[in-house]
Amino acid sequence: MDRVIVVCGPTATGKTALGVALAKALDGEVIGADSMQIYRGMDIGTAKPTPEEMEGVVHHMIDVADPAEDFSVARYVDMAVPIVEDVLARGKRALIVGGTGLYIDNLLAGRTFAAFSGKTRRELEARCVEQGLDKLYEELGQVDPRRQSQLHPNDKKRILRALEVYYETGRPMSALDAESRARPPRFEAAYLVLNFRDRADLWRRIDRRVDDMMAAGLVGEVRALLDRGIPPGATSMQAIGYKELAAALRSGGDFKAAAEEVKLRSRQYAKRQLSWFRRYGGAHWVEWDKKPNFSTALQDTTAFLTQRGI
Repeated sequence: MDRVIVVCGPTATGKTALGVALAKALDGEVIGADSMQIYRGMDIGTAKPTPEEMEGVVHHMIDVADPAEDFSVARYVDMAVPIVEDVLARGKRALIVGGTGLYIDNLLAGRTFAAFSGKTRRELEARCVEQGLDKLYEELGQVDPRRQSQLHPNDKKRILRALEVYYETGRPMSALDAESRARPPRFEAAYLVLNFRDRADLWRRIDRRVDDMMAAGLVGEVRALLDRGIPPGATSMQAIGYKELAAALRSGGDFKAAAEEVKLRSRQYAKRQLSWFRRYGGAHWVEWDKKPNFSTALQDTTAFLTQRGI
């Protein structure tokens, strides 16, 4: 089985820098696993690596979609799997770098997704408007109670997706997911998870990053997207930072208050990311004291990878 390296962790923990350092040390290429860095024109708020930060290392799966598109995990897997296979076929290391656990897991599994007509989704969207999301959530409980139990009643996107899968395939999404997980993964991975020993240090780093984004022109970046006609309901505009500032721009609100909201949402997201990555058995945790030390981390992680035969 092909083996890859995953560099993951919550936001603002230095994944980009360590990924680049490892790629240079191991003759590798980076495959991005960030659900918002895929969008063109969304650079500041996604902390997208600049050419200077890439240091000549090839990065894939960045700037591959227009913000008006509803990019999905299915499309990510379809695009990323051949890239990983090509990197490995050329004798290079494939480093999956990012904080979107859903993308990472599905890429490693090589999971395939059914192509749906779109007709069922349009019908469900119309019913949601007419009958309310509560009705559809109740319906999901009748056809796929396991999946329903995993979702918040207000999670419209995933509720409609689960119903779409059921009505298009005739089978519950939870059953299809279970079958997919039972199959051997497409790639074997060595996981490197970045974090801070003291949670307060992570919070400070997140807050400082948001301040830096605001100073770098995040408001202007969001305004440019809105001026292009990107709808507020687009998947891209649900990203932390973009959603809050877009609301402030539309309402003439307070950008300082919006930035504080971005900091709060970012900290909440970091907690969810940590919960996700703690499920990775056998992962090597790189836990920073106060601030990242990439030279020490490079030595530590390469030793771990050598022990794993990678």
